[in-house]
Amino acid sequence: MTTDDKHAATFWDRLDDINTGMLGLLDDARLVPMSRYAEPETNTLWFITAKGTDLATSVAGGGKPALHVVSDAAEGLYARIDGTLSLSDDRAKLDELWNAVASSWFEDGKRDEDVQLMRFDMTEAEVWATGGKLAFVYEIAKSKVTGQKPDMGEHYRLTF
Repeated sequence: MTTDDKHAATFWDRLDDINTGMLGLLDDARLVPMSRYAEPETNTLWFITAKGTDLATSVAGGGKPALHVVSDAAEGLYARIDGTLSLSDDRAKLDELWNAVASSWFEDGKRDEDVQLMRFDMTEAEVWATGGKLAFVYEIAKSKVTGQKPDMGEHYRLTF
């Protein structure tokens, strides 16, 4: 396994255990919290939102450059993911992704007229993969005893 393969495996494994992140367009400073559904085989992230949201209306005319930011100390993953955000009318994908969390937002369930699926095609990610909370505490304590800088994990870029 190459280093790139190892980094990609770490990224997808940890991302799979994190439910939310901040999503926004590159030309807009506003990021909003969104639940995400990852599809590593296609380097795609999926989001379920309402048609009237700022993000959905902003990409209604076609895909736009966007970013998704993930920060989770417990999983030891911090990432800025760049890609293109667009609307999708893929009903089969919506059926596959639909769950209790999504249903909480829509009165008529997945057939609610306001449901909008968004597709985020990833292009690259800048990733910081750490050992998580316990490793962080250990590394800080170790640095106080040894005088060495703490090992905060790996920093790398992925291209999709």
